[in-house]
Amino acid sequence: MAISDVGQTMAFPRPALTVSPGLDVPAAVRSLCHEEGAALVVVGLPKSLSGRDGAAADLARSLAKQITETTRGDGIDVELHDERFTTVEASRALAAAGHDARSQRALIDSAAATVLLEAWLQCR
Repeated sequence: MAISDVGQTMAFPRPALTVSPGLDVPAAVRSLCHEEGAALVVVGLPKSLSGRDGAAADLARSLAKQITETTRGDGIDVELHDERFTTVEASRALAAAGHDARSQRALIDSAAATVLLEAWLQCR
């Protein structure tokens, strides 16, 4: 997960949401939005290199729809954004910061979410 500053110019990592059996992910996202004062959720849309949607994209669209339904009336919008190469970029940034492959495992999801949010902020 990642969050932007109030001016929506920078993205900052937050701990990844640990998904476990029985966890209501949309409700957990809603709760985090309220804790952080977030008014928008950007969900990564995993597309193939050719730009086509696959099964993972269908799951992301479904999650976005569920978050939208859960946050209806809360003033929280949900958008999808292409997440191609976010993990690769995050891994390169972590390596440049001195993290080896083993230490990256604990950080990669939050770092990739930060790359995704930065890309979304730049596209606005």
